[in-house]
Amino acid sequence: MKILSLILAFTAFLLSPCLAQDEASDEYVIGGQLEDGNKQPVLFANVALYTSKDSVLSGGLASDENGKFAIPAKPGNYFLKITYLTLDEKIVPDVNVAGQNIDLGIISLKSNAKVLQELVVKGEKSQMDLQLDKRVFNVGKDLSNIGSNASDILNNMPSVTVDVEGNVALRGSQNVRILIDGKQSGMIGMNPADALRQIPGDLIESIEIITNPSSRYDAEGEVGILNIIMKKNIRYGLNGSFTATGGYPYNFGGSFNINYRKRKVNLIASYGNMYREGPGRGNSRQEYNSADTSFVYEQTSKRNRSSISNNFTVGMDYFINNFNTLTGSVSYRKSSNTNHSLLEYRDFDFNNNLTRTVTRTERETEPRNNFEAALNYSKTFARKDQNLTIVAKYILSDETEASRFNESTAGETASIYQRSFNTEDEKNMLFQLDYIHPFGKSGKFETGLKSSIRLLDNDFSVHQQNENMNWIILPDFDNRLGYNEKIHAAYLMASNQFGKFFIQGGLRVEYSDILTELKKTGLTSHRKYFNLFPSLHLSYKLEDSQTLQLSYSSRLSRPGFRDLLPFSNFSDSRVFRAGNPLLNPEYTHSFEAGHLLNMEKGTLLSSVYYRHRLGVVEHITTVDSTGFTRITPVNLSTGDSYGFEFNLTYDPFNWWKWTANANIFRVVNEGIYNDKILKSDTYTWTSRVSSRVTLFKNVDFQSSLNYRAPRKTTQGKDLAQYSIDLGLARDVLKGKATVTASVRDLLNSRKQRSIIENAGYYSRSESLWRTRQFLVTFSYRLNRAKEKERNNGSDEGEEG
Repeated sequence: MKILSLILAFTAFLLSPCLAQDEASDEYVIGGQLEDGNKQPVLFANVALYTSKDSVLSGGLASDENGKFAIPAKPGNYFLKITYLTLDEKIVPDVNVAGQNIDLGIISLKSNAKVLQELVVKGEKSQMDLQLDKRVFNVGKDLSNIGSNASDILNNMPSVTVDVEGNVALRGSQNVRILIDGKQSGMIGMNPADALRQIPGDLIESIEIITNPSSRYDAEGEVGILNIIMKKNIRYGLNGSFTATGGYPYNFGGSFNINYRKRKVNLIASYGNMYREGPGRGNSRQEYNSADTSFVYEQTSKRNRSSISNNFTVGMDYFINNFNTLTGSVSYRKSSNTNHSLLEYRDFDFNNNLTRTVTRTERETEPRNNFEAALNYSKTFARKDQNLTIVAKYILSDETEASRFNESTAGETASIYQRSFNTEDEKNMLFQLDYIHPFGKSGKFETGLKSSIRLLDNDFSVHQQNENMNWIILPDFDNRLGYNEKIHAAYLMASNQFGKFFIQGGLRVEYSDILTELKKTGLTSHRKYFNLFPSLHLSYKLEDSQTLQLSYSSRLSRPGFRDLLPFSNFSDSRVFRAGNPLLNPEYTHSFEAGHLLNMEKGTLLSSVYYRHRLGVVEHITTVDSTGFTRITPVNLSTGDSYGFEFNLTYDPFNWWKWTANANIFRVVNEGIYNDKILKSDTYTWTSRVSSRVTLFKNVDFQSSLNYRAPRKTTQGKDLAQYSIDLGLARDVLKGKATVTASVRDLLNSRKQRSIIENAGYYSRSESLWRTRQFLVTFSYRLNRAKEKERNNGSDEGEEG
């Protein structure tokens, strides 16, 4: 704890003079008002004040909503430099402060025709933006994302796969951290797979893929972070977008995202409603052969999951002055899921003679509530890139699963009636402080603190009706889990540029205090550990069109809540999926090297990576002599991953755009379970190819192919999977609206198929979570005319 205390003390020492600098009031003010060639005020232009003697930056700010500025200054000789994207740079010389305030009056700025022309050509956002430690994907340019949800959008991202149960994997690993706007969020809740399906894609701006996060980020997540950036607008006046979606299987929804800004206040509101039905099916065959027992059973399943969700967010930005902003927001999501399923078991002897048929039905309801309140204070300084951010969050989540089961055997009159209840409650409290202090020409020092407390309570029980029609609790399926997690962290980072070479290094310190308790059986696990997580990022610009990158980070993956729950999913009476409350964290050392090539008509980003893992978590399948299967996670010893990845964008013509990405990797896992050596060594790959063609004016057609190659596991293998998506979009109402038609999984081929093979046991399964989906979406953009007008230099204000 000594290192943590030193970092806290150093951070407080560093921040104290920075926060105090506003308290010292300057004696005089340099003021004026900016106008463009049309006599309109120029909003948010950069106004910088330099000393005349040695051109040292003395102060600066952005002009306000009336084009006015007022810069504090001590007596002396200065000059002003005024810059704005679409206007010529303006120098105001000989500004002499001597005993009184200075009013420079009206300052006129001329339009820059060359920049305006470039803005028209480059006005469409790039689909991918490469930064030092992340790739940013603007999801709106992919037609297959329109009308979909967050889970569908993630499945379209390079190197990201989502299986039929909604589990998200990055570069072949499900140990990935998912954030909303860079923070832990109640929108994800306790079950990320289901929660992502409840977030309308129309509310999402972009996805950040961070494969080797710097020390600024939480150490959680073996393969990195997927950061979902939600839409937010701070432009002046009333702005927004409205979307309506309809589809089959039944999929209806609508959303809006609006803001209203005037002077110092920006009001924001968003709402998304979605109703979805997800018919699915599956089948499997289990073969068991031992010295004294041999049997086979086949299973077929049909299910129809339906969900309705409502997502609300309201917030306000209060711009105290040009340096200080206070933001508050409240989000609430209410959702309800239902599931009707039918399972049929057919038992055979080993001569393939049918001996018994069993049918099991389930009717499940699952209401959920998620509440999140956040308060954010942001402070900028006269010095460029110097800023302070303080965030506090409070998150509440609850959900209740209630299921009824009926199991009957052909030829028998008696049936088995069961019911299960699973209530989950979660509380999260988070405090975070981040500070950036620039130095020299391009250097930055960064530091920050974070504390989070997470409290979860899960109560699970299964009841069965006896011959007297009374409900009796099954003792093997009755317990209550308490989970208390406290994580405190601090980090230091420094970066600088030396010509074409850029370096960023950092160290993150985390202290974890985690208590897991089974309250009805008394089993307790209390873990406290202290970890250091270094990171290093290097970048070298070979020439204007090529850049090399090299990075390293150390990370860990704490067991997920579902992996700790010792309670089974009772939907399938012959297959029990249960967690392990004694799971340990998984540690990872990650190395990556990348190369970016900018071409005249495209870009190519290629990278190689290596990850070494300790305490690898694998889901192990065991079968007893009666044929009941149990799947549970355990820690194995080691794992190594080697991979090569590339992302290509290519525009052969103005009307034709190609994107392609592939991740080719090898995974080696090894460990011992029940005195048996388990090892897998597999070569596999994933890829996505997309083509977008402008057929006529304002009409686009897109086709996409996703493919995931077979891969070996420690007990078998996962088979290949592929899917095809199509989309057609047309702008209407003079460009203010867009109509999109799309089909996802055209061939119903997105199936999860796997084989498990052990001594005396063989299993083959196939599952289609959701069948082919047709969608039609209408999107309307409010205040589009102002957006065009702003590009002509008469108004600006994307940034506050």
